[in-house]
Amino acid sequence: MRSVTRRAPLEVVAVSRTETAAPHSRWRALAVLCAGQLMVILDGTVVNVALPAVQRDLGFSPSALAWVVNIYLVPFGGLLLLSGRLGDLVGRKRVFVAGLALFTAASLLCGLAQDPATLLASRFVQGVGGAVTSAGTLGMVVTLFPEARERAKAIGVYSFVQSAGGSLGLLAGGVLTQALSWHWIFVINVPIGAVAVLAAGRVLAPERGSGLGRGADAAGALLVTSALMLGVYTIVGTAAHGWASAHTLGLGAAALALLLGFVVRQARAAHPLLPLRVFRSRVVAGAMGIQALMVAGMFSFQFLCVLYVQKVLGYDEIRTGLGLSPVSVAIGALSLGLAPSLIARFGPRTVLLPGLALIAAGLAVLGRVPADGSYAADVLPALLPLGIGFGLAMPSLATLAMSGATPEDSGIASGMFNTMQQIGSAFGLAVLSTLATSHTEALTGDGAPPASALTSGYQLAFRVGAGLVTVALVLAATLLRNAAAPRAASREAESVSVPEVKAPRQPAR
Repeated sequence: MRSVTRRAPLEVVAVSRTETAAPHSRWRALAVLCAGQLMVILDGTVVNVALPAVQRDLGFSPSALAWVVNIYLVPFGGLLLLSGRLGDLVGRKRVFVAGLALFTAASLLCGLAQDPATLLASRFVQGVGGAVTSAGTLGMVVTLFPEARERAKAIGVYSFVQSAGGSLGLLAGGVLTQALSWHWIFVINVPIGAVAVLAAGRVLAPERGSGLGRGADAAGALLVTSALMLGVYTIVGTAAHGWASAHTLGLGAAALALLLGFVVRQARAAHPLLPLRVFRSRVVAGAMGIQALMVAGMFSFQFLCVLYVQKVLGYDEIRTGLGLSPVSVAIGALSLGLAPSLIARFGPRTVLLPGLALIAAGLAVLGRVPADGSYAADVLPALLPLGIGFGLAMPSLATLAMSGATPEDSGIASGMFNTMQQIGSAFGLAVLSTLATSHTEALTGDGAPPASALTSGYQLAFRVGAGLVTVALVLAATLLRNAAAPRAASREAESVSVPEVKAPRQPAR
């Protein structure tokens, strides 16, 4: 293998030997990583379809029911960054397996819950396990596949799991809830998680990490975790308290103060939790911001389109999942096939721009759905550009966001990428659902028919979502102008490939 220009620390290189492993071993490892990630992604949406059944069975009030989703998002979004850095320090395999085991155990507790308090507490633990599982997964994928073309294919598979998993969750949630009960949307994770934990122990290569002494920034960890959890809590609480309330403004200011304190700490710490060098690249920083905007806009589809199809068109849970499945099919076709080839040939920025344009167009089409509409004429024409666009954009953004990550920083870069996705999701859910609800209530108060008022609220949210993605498109066209061309990207991938270094003998497993 070629020598490197920029060497990773010896203790990371010596034990991260997945790069020189046989190709079939790398793809088996990718399958295990994606299986764990799919469980976490599915759980973010599988609950949405089952919420009415959960409310009827456990007696949740309408305001408390939203916390079945929100209490998962708060620890998930708050702990991704810390979990990603812990993976760099103590070994990403250890962190991944620990998170997967915790997520699986919490899923069992959720499935056995017989009262609201038990379900909410178990969902919080599920969010912790999901964050620990997800944080370093993309970093492990990048480390597994140092060659540019194979890396593009692997990121395509990972992106398919990330993006299509949400849509698949709607179908799985509908089938399990309607055919069995809502308890099974959680219990089904237990055998899958157990198999994934055992497979991860056998397939993933052991890593020692760089050691806690190289980044055990306890004060920074406390600041950033508090800031992110408080920030996500503030955003998801706007539906109940409003954006201009003292509750929202006060907690939002506190979250910003904690985040500012974290940035100051990282600039001065000898071993920072988040090395600020990660953001020196305008391409990397821009990709993460663009991703947050794209996900915020796209979340209006994942959440509000379900409501439109069920409440206005009258679909049940299974028909809703089947009706939205073309998005998953399109995402899979692009992420697993065409998108990696296009990225390798033309570069991620060139593929990203039309992807964002298609997403904005699909949301704009949904912004015109009528109260007396039909699935074939009004919904399906929007699903195809949404699926194709997301299938092109997600792997492109993942490639750009990880383009400047060295082996020792890949975990924190992966954690940041997932953190921006969760912040975008929480922001999109809070803003767009609040807009839809307030607009619907205003029209209902003026005497508008319920179906017309509901549809008008959804239309407004879809249009705002299209506007957010359009802003992301403009930023991509300007901030990412100097993104590496395919040949240059290939050279960069080679320059950070891990050299063949004699590793200390590991004890036989």
